[in-house]
Amino acid sequence: MATMKIKKGDNVKVIAGKDKGKEGKVLEVIDNKVIVEGINMISKHTKPNQSSPKGGIVRQEAPIDSSNVMYVHKGTVTRVGFKIVEDKKGPKKVRIAKSTGDVID
Repeated sequence: MATMKIKKGDNVKVIAGKDKGKEGKVLEVIDNKVIVEGINMISKHTKPNQSSPKGGIVRQEAPIDSSNVMYVHKGTVTRVGFKIVEDKKGPKKVRIAKSTGDVID
């Protein structure tokens, strides 16, 4: 499996779907999908349990495909690429913003 270009904690913008144009922070990455804060909200019906004795309807984020989001770098969306850089410990693979060439992490 290829390395994911979007990671937990990244700021992303939705480019397709019902929430197109919204921005948020990635909370979790699952396989080829991401969960973004405040995006793709669903209503989930829960049974009563220890943590919520009444149960009821809970609003929560659902996964969205990673192809439907783009990384936000310095306020603008950009594609993400990879580059091998040399450091003290040897070669290291880092993510770069394609628009500017800046190293993301």
